[in-house]
Amino acid sequence: MENEEEKTKGKDERDQCEELEKKVLDLENKWKRALADYQNLEKRTAEESKSVLDFASEAILYDLLPVLDSLEDATLHIKDEGLNLCLKKFKDFLESYDVEEIKVDGTDFDADTMEAIGSEKGEENKVVKVHKKGYMYKSKVLRPAQVIVGRKE
Repeated sequence: MENEEEKTKGKDERDQCEELEKKVLDLENKWKRALADYQNLEKRTAEESKSVLDFASEAILYDLLPVLDSLEDATLHIKDEGLNLCLKKFKDFLESYDVEEIKVDGTDFDADTMEAIGSEKGEENKVVKVHKKGYMYKSKVLRPAQVIVGRKE
């Protein structure tokens, strides 16, 4: 009889041990899923924060473009080293924030980066004149270039 009790007791202990092992595995799986969810949340939050910062920066940089236009216009009418230095520093500042001028003179008209505000005699579909410079911000058009496009007579 004692043997049967020991067998039963041993079986109960094995069952308990198996049950505990299952619980440990279940808890380990839950912990791994929770950790993966947390890591995904961290990545998503970082991406959203960067997106919000980029959007805010884009709006501010866009608002600064008329100041750049005015400085460039002023250098055409006033020959002053200080003014030229201010213009250079301002352009360097914009470049440090990944703002780049869209190069358009003599190129084919590109509706993605340019806005045609007129046409005149010239080579078909080529930019003849630039009315207002355009700028890119992190590979996105911040302000399209306003251009005059050539047309055949």
